Amino acid sequence: MGLTDTIFEVIDMRSFSNLWFWIALAVVWSTASHWVLGVPWDLVARARRRGGHFTQDVEDLVRIYVNRILHVAEVSGLVLTVLVCFALTTMLILGFAYGVEFAQALFLLSFPMSVVGLLSLRSARIIRRDEPEGDDLYRRLHIHRMTVQVIGMVSIFITTIWGMFQNFSIGVLGG
Repeated sequence: MGLTDTIFEVIDMRSFSNLWFWIALAVVWSTASHWVLGVPWDLVARARRRGGHFTQDVEDLVRIYVNRILHVAEVSGLVLTVLVCFALTTMLILGFAYGVEFAQALFLLSFPMSVVGLLSLRSARIIRRDEPEGDDLYRRLHIHRMTVQVIGMVSIFITTIWGMFQNFSIGVLGG
């Protein structure tokens, strides 16, 4: 038995029947929901409740991360767009045209996260333009977080349905 056979036997490339894939899916979406434009949501909630220096911390972190997001978009936005589109297209074709389950799983993780990335860029531009403070900033962050959570719920639902279909098809058809 060769090295690649051993690796593929130890690491099951049938992603939808692998517990690690579902753990990764949960971790990705809980992390995306918790970190709103780079700011941890518990800090936003604490600032909303207590105010004071917590509000200043949130405003400073938002300013830092908004500037960072917009700088990356300005400096390497075109290159990132090309690379992400290439990677997503490759995963889409390998996964759904050629039936590579690992590529399907990566696509079902990556595509919604790229939508969250675009949403973050949009939110960063709105925050830079409007320069909200206090409750207005919390409202903007809340809208962003709720939208990410909706994208996450839809993504998890679609991934679950597709994963069940794949597992059922392989189970019934025998591989």
